[in-house]
This record gives sequence, structure tokens and C-alpha cells, in this order.
Amino acid sequence: MEKRNYSRMQRIVVKVGSSSLTYNTGKLNICQIEALVRQLADLHNRGLDVLLVTSGAVGAGMGKLGFKERPRTIPEKQAAAAVGQGLLLHMYEKLFAEYGLVVGQVLLTREDFADRRRFLNARHTLQTMLNMHIIPVINENDTVAVDEIKLGDNDNLAAMVAALVDADLLILLSDVDGLYDDKPGTPGARVIREIHEINGEIEALAGGVGSAVGTGGMATKIQAARIAMHSGLVTVIARAAEPDVIRRLVSGEPLGTAFWPSVKLVNKKRWIAFSATVCGRIYIDEGAVRALREKGKSLLPSGVVKVEGDFEMGNTVSVMDLTGKEIARGIVNYAAPEIERIKGKQTSEIAMVLGYKDYDEVIHRDNLALE
Repeated sequence: MEKRNYSRMQRIVVKVGSSSLTYNTGKLNICQIEALVRQLADLHNRGLDVLLVTSGAVGAGMGKLGFKERPRTIPEKQAAAAVGQGLLLHMYEKLFAEYGLVVGQVLLTREDFADRRRFLNARHTLQTMLNMHIIPVINENDTVAVDEIKLGDNDNLAAMVAALVDADLLILLSDVDGLYDDKPGTPGARVIREIHEINGEIEALAGGVGSAVGTGGMATKIQAARIAMHSGLVTVIARAAEPDVIRRLVSGEPLGTAFWPSVKLVNKKRWIAFSATVCGRIYIDEGAVRALREKGKSLLPSGVVKVEGDFEMGNTVSVMDLTGKEIARGIVNYAAPEIERIKGKQTSEIAMVLGYKDYDEVIHRDNLALE
């Protein structure tokens, strides 16, 4: 198979999973971590920007606390993470320091992405760290995250970080070689080397591969790859234990499964599509669907059929067709009660119905990200 051309890629995000950093006992796999650090340090010395998204805080805490299996409750996971995060960062600091490199810990939750101001603050912080030649070591803030604000796994976190910093390449290291065309271990099953579109067939192949010490599986990696593809960057899923896997991948060796990018969304639309909290739904008719998809129009009140949720002006909502399929996400110019009153009306009728008219559009096309 031909080599992949990554020669123009300057900024790389590498995510490594719990199963690749810890043994089944929950204790840290020092050899694996040392190999990872050595490869990242070498990329940094080549002049590339490197960001590491690491799992393993809960796993490291499990080993220290003597847990035999992954904690089941959120408080227990938080306690394990509180202990494990310090252990994990200390390990990274020590190993990177052997190569004369400085690391900085960044802990994130979904709220840091969902709020536009915090999103931009995180972007500026990471950019400044890279400018100062600091290697960001990023993890979800498991000590405070609960189900409502968790990103869910570090695959999605890595993809959102990669989009946040305009990375060129996202490498998801795991305990599998890539996405297989059949269940791994099945006779004749092979790794799919190149994917240009994530469709229902690809999603079905993802299944639920995971491990006892990790939260993610292949399904979450497919979700992450979708975010990355729409953000204009390449994603590769590969086995962490493969010798010199990062160096070989960056040099173009066709390891793992590569997901090639689709149309790149601009930064604001990326945030709308993947980071912002969805606060409600707006259902639109077929004419409005065509106007958004085929003509690049804004959403006007005349195309709105139904409103769900109690959202305010400036919130992000899902835009649904009449079958209930999400076709877009966007930032609304009016609150839910106002849209309920003007739905189906012409733009010229807004002022008459509401007594004022701040905008012609329910959602302006500049604030709309199509699926």
C-alpha cells in the first residue's frame, strides 16, 4: 500500500487510552508510557506542535487505591481520578524532562466547549502554550465532571481539542489495529485502511469494542473521526503497542485506519456543530429544508412548523425536518416563546405579531451548521 502524505502537517494531537497506559491490575504501564513520550519528544524536536490527550487518571488511581475493578459510581471515579491525575502528570513531567521538555496540564469539561467565551479562552491558552514550546497534557476533568457535563470519553475530547487548535492530524491510539471489516478475531477479518465517508455501514462495523479499564470503544472513535473530518483534519486509529507507531504514522506508513477530511467547517460553525450545548429543537417544512441545504439560505419564520424546548435568544438548537431527522444546528435570534408566536409567518409580519422585530431570520445562515 502506498505511503500516506503527511508532509505538510504541522500540528498533531495524539490521544492514548487507558488500556494502553495501564495493566489489567490498574497500575501504570511504564514501558508503554516511556515509548509514547520518546516519540512525542522526537516530533517536538522536529519542530512540530504536539498535544497529548491522555486517559488513565482513573486507572492510575485504581492501582494506588487498591481497586480490583473500575469504580461504578461517579463519586468513586472522581476520587480515583483525583489520586490518579497527580500520579499520571508526575510521570509525564519526569519522562518529558529527560528530553529537556516542559509539559503543562489542562483539564477540560464539556462546559469549557459549550460556552463560547470559555471555548475561546481554552483555544488561546493552548495556543500560548504551544508558542512557548510547552507540551499540553490534556484530560477530562474527571474530579468534577458528572454525567451531565462529561464529554463521555477522551476520543471525543481529543477530536474537539484538535478542532479547537486547528490541528492537522489526530492520532487515536488504542488496543486495536484499526477499524475491521468484521468482528476482530473473526477468520478473514481485515483492517480497513482508508475511509472517506462515515455512513451507516461504517457505524455498524464499529460495534462496542472496549476494555475493563477504559470507557471508550470503537464507536466513540468513529464519533471522534466524524468531528475531525468536518474540521478538516485527518484521523488515524492505530494500536498503541505497535513499535514506534507515532513516528511511523507521521512518516506516512499506512498503519491503522485513516479517515480523510470532508468539507471543512469554519471555526464558529465547528463550535455550533460539535461543542455548543443543544437547548431545544425547531421543526421545519420541506421548503425550508431545501432552502437551507440547496440554496444556503437563512431560516425564516415562514418555514418553522413546531418548537420544542425552553431556550433563549443566543442558544443553540437542533433544526429538524418533519421526519424528526436533524439536518442542522444553529444559534437562534429569538427565544422559544417568540418563535412559537411567529412560526409560519412572513418576515413582514414579525413586528405586527411580537410588537417589535430585532431580526428577519430565526437563524442566520452565518450561525447555521448543516449536518
